[in-house]
Amino acid sequence: MANSWINVIALLITTAITAILSSLLKNKRKSNNNCYNRAVLPPGPKGLPILGNLHMLGDLPHQDLHKLSQKYGPIMHIRLGQVPTIVVSSPGAAELFLKTHDLAFASRPSLQASKYMSYKRKGLVFTEYGSYWREIRKLLSLELLTSAKIEMFKPIRREEVRGLVEVVKVAAVARKVVCVSEMVEKVLEDITYRMVFGCKDDRFDFKPIIGESMELVGAFNIGDHVPFLAPFDIQGLVRRMKKANKKFNGFLEKIIEEHVRDAKEQEGQARDFIGVMLSMMEEDSMKEVKFGKDNIKAIILDVLAAAMDTSVNVVNWAIPELLRHPKLMKRVQDELREVVGMDRMVEETDLPKLNYLNMVIKETMRLHPVGPLLVPHESIEDVTINGYFIPKKSRVLVNIWTIGRDPNAWSKDAEEFNPDRFMDVDIDIHGRDFQLIPFGSGRRKCPGIQLGLVVVQLILAQLLHCFNWELPNGMSPCDLDMKEKFALTLSRASHLNCIPNYRLSA
Repeated sequence: MANSWINVIALLITTAITAILSSLLKNKRKSNNNCYNRAVLPPGPKGLPILGNLHMLGDLPHQDLHKLSQKYGPIMHIRLGQVPTIVVSSPGAAELFLKTHDLAFASRPSLQASKYMSYKRKGLVFTEYGSYWREIRKLLSLELLTSAKIEMFKPIRREEVRGLVEVVKVAAVARKVVCVSEMVEKVLEDITYRMVFGCKDDRFDFKPIIGESMELVGAFNIGDHVPFLAPFDIQGLVRRMKKANKKFNGFLEKIIEEHVRDAKEQEGQARDFIGVMLSMMEEDSMKEVKFGKDNIKAIILDVLAAAMDTSVNVVNWAIPELLRHPKLMKRVQDELREVVGMDRMVEETDLPKLNYLNMVIKETMRLHPVGPLLVPHESIEDVTINGYFIPKKSRVLVNIWTIGRDPNAWSKDAEEFNPDRFMDVDIDIHGRDFQLIPFGSGRRKCPGIQLGLVVVQLILAQLLHCFNWELPNGMSPCDLDMKEKFALTLSRASHLNCIPNYRLSA
């Protein structure tokens, strides 16, 4: 990433329009001076002309922002290109932005990714705050992600996760190395397809598109931060966005057409997400907005990305951490033996009783949050917080990677993997306690928390209950690669390969 910034800087230096831009920026600063002088901006590092502080961000921007926050504090002002940006890096600061002043920061910035990937902001995640967002949120909360719907899809989860166990059992008998990461990705893919589309269909491979989408949305796109450079697509991101969207759109057009045809032939209640949304489109039940095919496509992209990419990362971080801490692995498996027994697999009814497993999941999300930076918020009005002036249209980045490592919130061992920190401590994971907000908080928190947690709990519990895991080729757990790969979500840089050993008597 650093090399790309060097290229951009070189281009800027050699571009004749820099002088013109400088004069325009001077005029803009003059018009904003009265506003900015009302109160002091939060502290932060000085930036370069035009680029601001973009050159300070590398391949792992959440870590770069973490280092800066150690110097400038939990509410920090930086300039990403021409965009004033506030970086929030402590539980107390997060509460101010996501609870105390939630409404003022409830919107989203307009990004090129939301234009090209989210059908001009017709989904939920990247849509600006307003009547449309409220209607879509209501749709998801009351029609697609209710407790009844989650329960309705329970047989699908059970069948697919048991299928995963059977595949791993075959490898265990043969003493074969399995790629745990790929297997978890596959089962999550199959569960998601059946919930969203009603069936698994090998004709449509969404996995590469979702992976590409998460990378593109998470990238620091210079066109979003230096508007005059947007038409040049210097990084080639827009070209990739259009290509991914074209393929995604082609798949969904065929799937929607088939659902419309099947709905005419078979009367009855919709059995999947697309069916529910098509019925709403037919009924025109949205009060304030027109609901069409593009809305369905944008929402489906949000659902697929959340289900397929975020859930897999929790499992892919939890198992390596337990392999690195064999005593903790033993405690999880001892609990599973006691609660479930060794003569059957885990059922969803067992999950609430698996206290230590749930502590492991919380600790994994603390140390390896699904998204190291929450999806950017944007202020819809001028706000003063802790004496600092936050201008309207400021971008807000909540660094939950830093919050999860805050020694004031988690004690001096905050960098260590230690699920016992949750023993006899009621720390909520749904956005109430701001030292642990992997799904966000306030109006813009993830509406699919409950479904996501059930899937993660079931897969992780089943893999740990049914199998012991060892590393191949005499590899030591200390040698496990725990490097991060940044996108909209935080994944491991390398896949996890292990040899399974079946544990159950049945």
